[in-house]
Amino acid sequence: MVDRRDYKYPDTEAFKFVIDRLNEQGIEIEDIAEIAYNTHKKYNAQINKDYIIKLTNDVLHKREVLNSAMVGLELDRLATEKKLNSPLQEIVEHDIGVFGVDETLALGIASIYGTIGYTAYGNIDVNKPGIIGKLDNDKNHVNTFVDDLVGAVAAAVSAKLAHDEA
Repeated sequence: MVDRRDYKYPDTEAFKFVIDRLNEQGIEIEDIAEIAYNTHKKYNAQINKDYIIKLTNDVLHKREVLNSAMVGLELDRLATEKKLNSPLQEIVEHDIGVFGVDETLALGIASIYGTIGYTAYGNIDVNKPGIIGKLDNDKNHVNTFVDDLVGAVAAAVSAKLAHDEA
């Protein structure tokens, strides 16, 4: 049995891992913030883009988000490199709709500021705005998880904004 009492969660390393992997896919924090901004601006036309970038950064620092993002990003990487065992390799590689694990991870992120995140995520997932549409059409990488993770973070930011404004 492993003794976990002296192990400290690697917050900085986890954040760096997620940001590095997102950047490798051509995704910047500003791309996620732009989706959150466009999702929320119909409810508050006065929102500040710099503030949304700050909130996006804050959401990306939450351990619950980091944990889900690390798992999803790593599964996408392994599937891109064809290193998953069959049938998981084919399921993830082809983003089979009935798989649903990608959405399950995403919903965990989207709901960290309450159920309003579910609604925002559903809208984002259906419409695939901004970088998400590009990820969804990328033929060079498996993006089964990352497109949903990006949408979920944007939805969480939008939900946080809604709570802050209530």
